[in-house]
Amino acid sequence: MDITLDQSAVARSKRKWRILWAVLSLLVVLGAVGAFVGWYKFFREEPQPDWIRNDPQMRFKYGSIGAERDAGIPYWIFYVLPRMFPEKLPGPGGLASLGVSWEQGQELPIGFTKKVVGFARVANNCAACHTTNYRKSENENPTFVNAGPGHTLNLVAFFRFLVDCARDPRFDADNIMREINLATELSMLDSAIYRFILIPITKKRLLERERQFAWVYRKDFPDWGRGRDDAMNLTKYFMIELPMDNSFGPSDIPAIWNLKKYSVDGTTMNWAGDSHDAYSVIIDSALGLLGAAPKSNEEFLGEVKWLQEYLSANQPPRFPFPVDAKLAAAGKVAFDANCAGCHASERTGKRMPLAAVGTDAERIGTWNKDNAIAANKVVSGFGIQRKGLVEAPLDGYNPPFLDGIWLRAPYLHNGSVPTLQDLLLPPDQRPKVFWRGYDLYDPRKVGFVSDGPEARRVGTRHDVSERAGSNQGHAFGTGLPQGEKDALVEYLKAL
Repeated sequence: MDITLDQSAVARSKRKWRILWAVLSLLVVLGAVGAFVGWYKFFREEPQPDWIRNDPQMRFKYGSIGAERDAGIPYWIFYVLPRMFPEKLPGPGGLASLGVSWEQGQELPIGFTKKVVGFARVANNCAACHTTNYRKSENENPTFVNAGPGHTLNLVAFFRFLVDCARDPRFDADNIMREINLATELSMLDSAIYRFILIPITKKRLLERERQFAWVYRKDFPDWGRGRDDAMNLTKYFMIELPMDNSFGPSDIPAIWNLKKYSVDGTTMNWAGDSHDAYSVIIDSALGLLGAAPKSNEEFLGEVKWLQEYLSANQPPRFPFPVDAKLAAAGKVAFDANCAGCHASERTGKRMPLAAVGTDAERIGTWNKDNAIAANKVVSGFGIQRKGLVEAPLDGYNPPFLDGIWLRAPYLHNGSVPTLQDLLLPPDQRPKVFWRGYDLYDPRKVGFVSDGPEARRVGTRHDVSERAGSNQGHAFGTGLPQGEKDALVEYLKAL
């Protein structure tokens, strides 16, 4: 009898252990499946298509620099925002109203990248700000130029658009999912992920930017306007997270072609010479787009190296209209006598005191030595070594190299003079109000059409009496006879 009971107890014990192991095995399998699904739906990375990765021009325009991981917006949320909130854009036409460069047949504007990191995400790369588009006549499609200044881009309107959408009470799962369902059919799992995870997180992340973007909502600051960027304040408020101060210095988005010209000893970069070299500028700009430390420094710096090599070799386009060779030859004489001392000499790319050039000082006031020290510490804290930002007071502006100057209008560091012809006028005779961001080119005055019904409809108004908008200073060459001015402008077309 005792033996029978013992055998029965042993059998029950074995069954319990088998059940326990079966349950544990099931939990392990379910855990593994859950972990795989979690990785697959949120973290797996798929390479971008070959047509982007294998073509340097397309890679610059649409290639990922890694910003999708932390700064990316889920694709379908990004897709429906202009449809849901058109009133928060500067005009009709959806994202096109922001002045983005958009090639026919492309899903996204130039500089907007799409990559799968678990799910499809949209972020930006350098081309968003550094692509120029121009038209030679009203009835032609625009020509897009890689690494040129984004003179049509309304960057501040893009920043406001994202934050304003997130602040709107209509930005919720029900409304966004309703709009997404009109455009595509997501799987049940993907719908649940968007509804319960991606939409709430995206709203939270965008609202976190509201504090950092506070200065772009100030009523006492004028709009930046198309083609301008308050770059050093962006660095202060995003990279080193300083509290908002009273500085305001939007300046023209620069061309970044032919970067090898900055390899001369002693040259610095940015308008006020606040960065040592091209490598540092690319790192800092890319970090600003990433919005966080890189996932892999090796991968990140590999992309920086590729960008530096591409931009060093990339040359500006030639002037697309006829140039009077005889007149240009005479213009070279005027250039050598009046311009070369700053723009084609050992002084080029090296800071000139503000008193010597006399242009608007606001850009200088946005940055200082302490800011540079703090920003350099942030980057070194990521384990990234570079020469970095110049740890010295700023007291002037760099005379720029003039390669491709014909395509870099408007002129002066703050874009306050619409054309080269206008720049050679005495400051008090230069246009006091004009419209920035229209892409129709004026080959006679050398710049973009800046007035008239279409320029006013498309562009943003620039008033030189407003803060950071002054067109004073740089009186060099303004006293030349008109014939010499015409010859000089003809020569500048060919640079």
